[in-house]
Amino acid sequence: MLHKNNITKMVFPSISSFSFLFILAFFLLLTLYTTLHRPTTTATPSNKLHQNDRPHSLHYQNIFLSSASNYTLATYLRHLTLQPHLAGTPPSLQTTLYVKSHFEALGLETHVSNHTVLLSYPSFSSLTAHFSNGSSLDLPLSEPGFSGVVKAYHAYSPSGSALGQPVFLNYGREQDYIALRGLGVQFKGCIGIVRRGAGLSRNAAVEKAAAHGVAAVLMYTEGEKFAGVERGTVMKGLGDPLSPGWWAGVQGGERLRLNDPQLNERFPAIPSMPVSADTAEIILSSMEGAPLPQEWRENLKSNKIGRVGPGPVLLNFTYLGEKKMETIHNIFAVIRGSEEPDRFIILGNHRDAWTYGAVDPNSGTSALLEVGRRFALLMRLGWSPRRTIVFGSWDAEEFGMIGSTEWVEKNLVSLGSKAVAYLNVDCAVQGPGFFAGATPQLDDLLFEVTKKVKDPDSENISIFETCKVTNRAINIQRLSGVDSDFAPFLQHAGVPSIDLYYGRDFPVYHTAFDSYDWMVNFGDPLFQRHVAVSGVWGLLALRLADDPILPFNYLSYVAQLQEYRNALSNFLEGDISLNPITLAIQDFKAAADEIAEQVKKLSEDERMDEFSVLKKRMLNDRLMFAERGFLDAEGLQGLRWFKHLFYSMQIYGPQIDGGSELNFFPGVVGAISRNTGMNKGERQEAIQHEVWRVARAIERAACALKGSLT
Repeated sequence: MLHKNNITKMVFPSISSFSFLFILAFFLLLTLYTTLHRPTTTATPSNKLHQNDRPHSLHYQNIFLSSASNYTLATYLRHLTLQPHLAGTPPSLQTTLYVKSHFEALGLETHVSNHTVLLSYPSFSSLTAHFSNGSSLDLPLSEPGFSGVVKAYHAYSPSGSALGQPVFLNYGREQDYIALRGLGVQFKGCIGIVRRGAGLSRNAAVEKAAAHGVAAVLMYTEGEKFAGVERGTVMKGLGDPLSPGWWAGVQGGERLRLNDPQLNERFPAIPSMPVSADTAEIILSSMEGAPLPQEWRENLKSNKIGRVGPGPVLLNFTYLGEKKMETIHNIFAVIRGSEEPDRFIILGNHRDAWTYGAVDPNSGTSALLEVGRRFALLMRLGWSPRRTIVFGSWDAEEFGMIGSTEWVEKNLVSLGSKAVAYLNVDCAVQGPGFFAGATPQLDDLLFEVTKKVKDPDSENISIFETCKVTNRAINIQRLSGVDSDFAPFLQHAGVPSIDLYYGRDFPVYHTAFDSYDWMVNFGDPLFQRHVAVSGVWGLLALRLADDPILPFNYLSYVAQLQEYRNALSNFLEGDISLNPITLAIQDFKAAADEIAEQVKKLSEDERMDEFSVLKKRMLNDRLMFAERGFLDAEGLQGLRWFKHLFYSMQIYGPQIDGGSELNFFPGVVGAISRNTGMNKGERQEAIQHEVWRVARAIERAACALKGSLT
């Protein structure tokens, strides 16, 4: 028997060597084979059902798993990536119609929500290097050989020109500027060369450069695709910049003026532009000046860079962009719950892409359509979920989670009172290895589901078992960033959330090489990883939609909070008391223990009378609403839109400078970083206030778990 890697080499030596029809035929045969040979479950055999499972629910879960199709996933991705589809452009509308028509063809209740928002596009850019020997070179700013792909640019960068010597700023952190000053390097008025990484957002890197007097920024990403150019946004925060904190309607609604001072806080003060690693190396390898610090040298992938500048090469840089009002389109498909139609499980993925978007985001869009297809099959077989399932296809995520943010702002009250969980998949398949992020009460559910889904890179064992065999637990990250559409749901609305993906740090991120060809040749040749992500995503939704008692475990949250508290204790000065947080966690633990015991008792109660159903409903409300307790009406200082006091770290505080490893309690960590100019007493008071805010948030969550007024 041929191993699947050998099959891949035979069938896909080069995607251009075979017709697409032949590829589809191959997938059809492969799907037939895998369907016939797929076991009904890959979990370790057990004679004990989960306490919340009903026999018919398990039956439909098995049908869901056995109806997976590599062929349909490949077909969806091929259609979605036929052309680049940047938000607000005509090709993007074509993907909108494709997704909408697919859901309609499945017989699902489908509708579109439109928003007119401010987007940003390039109109002209140029970069010329003038070398010390008198020669000059017009440097390429986009990948060669791709038609219809938008020029490489940073969305919302201000237009501008700069003529100056380049200086290498490493990652552009505060510590990098300190290192340059120590070498006697003058960077004011220069054009900064920044490499992406170290947890710094594009906005933070450019803002930091502007604060240090740098005239403009060229940003590059190291990686295997050295000619690739990583596009992205440099806007600070989420959502439509003209409607901060409220949702943008189609027309006639309240909007800020383009010259409103609030916009100055969202957009950088100096122009910036992405360049390829090849272009960056041409500049950096010709520079003189002080030698690279040893720490920088150890982390550089290129051995041709030895000096930080400035110059003697001279750069002439120009970028002209325009901001335009465009209508974006969120698409929804709904499966109404039969018993609790007012409780929502939301599955979301964004649809827009900087270029072709095979990985980012349409591997996730393909998985969303596949889960919808399989749920429609279950409905034809008689299944209906207990709670309502909503599929959301977001637009304009790449500009700053605009589509999802506007929708969350519009539906904030309903989400606060009715949303059970938000399940996000963005870049579903980037390569090998299963990764997940989640709020802690969903950890156990993730473990259970991964025991039932076959690992695509192993032989006949589950994702969970693969991790066990390789002596590593599934590493569930916390959702402490703002890098996908879970951010508005969790950090503004307080909805428990999960983010799923296979592989990470893929080399064609936001470049023209993120195409169907790359996916078939490198990312997932047989689309088995797509099958795995779809399986986990769908089973999570089935459990959350069908379990009589929501599968939330807040004892996991207790453990996480205690870990946060201990890490903060090691970080803080001795004069700051963490006793408020310690006592609040104790109260939260008591509430979590109490509700866990009640969950156990009610799970054993098989009565279906009206009173028993009502008791489970009331218990579920407590489980669902506890996450909302971690929100604070004041939000984070300087970033009031971000209400969650445990997450949002990557846009706040020391994480911006790479100067802290604390990625939680952003208000506390922000106070530590922000108040260094105060005297000792004032600084301690500011930090202590944030500690009290965290403690009060934990107490609010504990009250929600208890379910009674105190």
